[in-house]
Amino acid sequence: MKAFGKILGLVLLGLLLIIVALGFALTHLFDPNDYKDEIRQIARDKAHIELTLNGDIGWSLFPWLGLEFHEASVATLAKPTEPFADLQMLGLSVRVLPLLRREVQMSDVRVEGLKLRLTRDKDGHGNWQDIGKAPTPATSTTPPATTGEPATETTAQAEKPAQPIRLDIDSLTVNNARVEYSDEKTGKQFSAESIQLSTGPVHDSTNIPVKLTAFLGTNQPVLRVRTELNGELRFERALQRYKFEDMKLSGEVAGDPLQGKTMTFAAQGQLLLDKAANVAEWTGIKISANQLRALGELKVNDLDKTPQISGGLSIAQFDLAKFVDSIGQKLPAMAEGSLSKVELASRLAGTPTSVVLDNINLKVDDSTFSGRIAVEDFAKQSLRANLKADTFNVDRYLPPKSAEASSATQVRKAEVANTEAEAMAGAGSTPLPQAPTKDAWSTERLLPVERLAKLDVDADLSFGQLTLDKLPIQNAALKATGQGGLLTLESLRGNLYDGNFDAKGTLDVRQQVPALNMQTSISKVPVEKILESQGKNPPVKGLVTLNSNLTGSGNSQKALIETLNGNASFVINNGVLLNANLEQQLCKGIATLNRKSLNGEPRGKDTPFQELKGNLTFRNGVASNPDLKVRIPGMTVNGDGDVDLRVLGMDYRVGVIVEGDKSDMPDPACQVGEKFVGIEWPLRCRGPLELGAKACRLDNERMGQVASKLAGERIGEKIDEKLGDKVSPELKDALKGLFKR
Repeated sequence: MKAFGKILGLVLLGLLLIIVALGFALTHLFDPNDYKDEIRQIARDKAHIELTLNGDIGWSLFPWLGLEFHEASVATLAKPTEPFADLQMLGLSVRVLPLLRREVQMSDVRVEGLKLRLTRDKDGHGNWQDIGKAPTPATSTTPPATTGEPATETTAQAEKPAQPIRLDIDSLTVNNARVEYSDEKTGKQFSAESIQLSTGPVHDSTNIPVKLTAFLGTNQPVLRVRTELNGELRFERALQRYKFEDMKLSGEVAGDPLQGKTMTFAAQGQLLLDKAANVAEWTGIKISANQLRALGELKVNDLDKTPQISGGLSIAQFDLAKFVDSIGQKLPAMAEGSLSKVELASRLAGTPTSVVLDNINLKVDDSTFSGRIAVEDFAKQSLRANLKADTFNVDRYLPPKSAEASSATQVRKAEVANTEAEAMAGAGSTPLPQAPTKDAWSTERLLPVERLAKLDVDADLSFGQLTLDKLPIQNAALKATGQGGLLTLESLRGNLYDGNFDAKGTLDVRQQVPALNMQTSISKVPVEKILESQGKNPPVKGLVTLNSNLTGSGNSQKALIETLNGNASFVINNGVLLNANLEQQLCKGIATLNRKSLNGEPRGKDTPFQELKGNLTFRNGVASNPDLKVRIPGMTVNGDGDVDLRVLGMDYRVGVIVEGDKSDMPDPACQVGEKFVGIEWPLRCRGPLELGAKACRLDNERMGQVASKLAGERIGEKIDEKLGDKVSPELKDALKGLFKR
């Protein structure tokens, strides 16, 4: 037995030596480089690719089937001379015996210098679409021969589904790889270069450490991105579940869009793809980009249909203005310190073509917004907004007036000040100031017509307090829609200084020249506050009630004013004509008729009134007001004139009727006697609109008519006195009429 065992041992040792000898002979005496042509032909016939082997092939047989390819390239059979991939070296080793059990046990897999070139031609055809495809055979015009024998039918037996191949790799290393993509039709190019990939052992249902670095680039726009990705990859192929745990992505972005600046970014979290449940998740999200920090979670359902996105997002307070500047962008000009404190918390939902932010809690500087914002269609830019805010100052975020507008305003204020000084100094003796000739409105482009024409919006906004043009509006509400170039303001209403207002209208940008239609209703709002908010000196105080229906066209303030048409009616109650000298002008006229000189020093002062009302008809920027009426204690004022909004000037003929106030005026020379009651004293008001009643003077031309009338009445009295009852009444009336003409 001992001898048999010894013999058996020698036999086994001999067989092992023979196997080793055969392996040595195969690996050392058999050179695969001698069979490159056969290998290339097998690649053509089986894989339908053109394989070029410029370097040596190294190999080992047992227990590892090891191969090393050097200087290889791969092309499609359609374009065999245009390789889409080359590599410097590919090295791998596979255990032989596990292959028989459909198990792949590999040692380290190394890829060096891989270059992958993907191109799409002008017809939209990609070179990768031909990979693995056999060339289309030439069609033959000869019909196939037929035989009398019927075709044999074969029935394929149902095969059991193949078991998935089990992977077992010690590690995977890719060094200095590069991937390029170019599109001849658009001229766009993308690249990923200096790709470095390394993994730990690759096994099913175990965590696989992964590290990837690369430099990404595009040419439209020119952009460069440095990236680094770390984490642990886990795949459970039987369950169709794939995880990327403790994912950390970081890097830097630079290029033309950033205007020479750099953005650093980072993202981390847990990624899951469950193909069996058609679900993908990203939980524990942490994102940063320069100053911006955000947390959140995302879930995508129905991956096999239209994916449905849901989740939440929270952005910590940050300085939005500085962030925008740090990425090379510019915000519109606004007040210093604006957008310095911005934070957001919201629920998120969406599809590949839409997104909804719900349960919004948005803080912008001193304002807090809540509600919902949705983009229903990215392609159509369909915006839907339903927001409520506690307070919001619009003026803070509007651009300041241009230098041109500011300069024009300063020039106009100087003109008004000079005219006002002359009016006050002359106290009614200076000539009427001429209407201003300087432009009062800006010619700068007012509306972004191209953007408005594409706008699809439905907005419902409300504010506890809204500041607009320095006006503190309480309980403001705005409803507006826009689609296809027609923007509709359904309502803009609110409370203002214990009064209220409501406006609605349309803006039509479907044509070359924008057209505006606006209806406004104002009730019991201090008129001086409205004028002061526009940077104008108010000539009057009081509570105004206004109703208007106006139209205009153009894309600048000047164009809109010059095309302003429509009508309006207004009433100002319990008001004051500021620095009005109506009493002084009236006193001057009475003194003239009394043939006396005024002794008191002229001075401007306010003239209170009970009511000022009228109707306006607008024609191309000029408002006609034929029925101006002012009720002042003891007198009534009637006016007929025009307000030229194009130059903010006015020209009025005014009549002041003394209704019976017989008390002494400040100056004895203008005492109002019974003979002056009911006389309409003529004034002319012409000049800058801001002067108001300070631009009014005694109308000497019409004053002569008043003097003639009074003179005729005195002559009539003389006739009555002299003739008495000596002549008939008819003759006396005829004589009086001669002197009244």
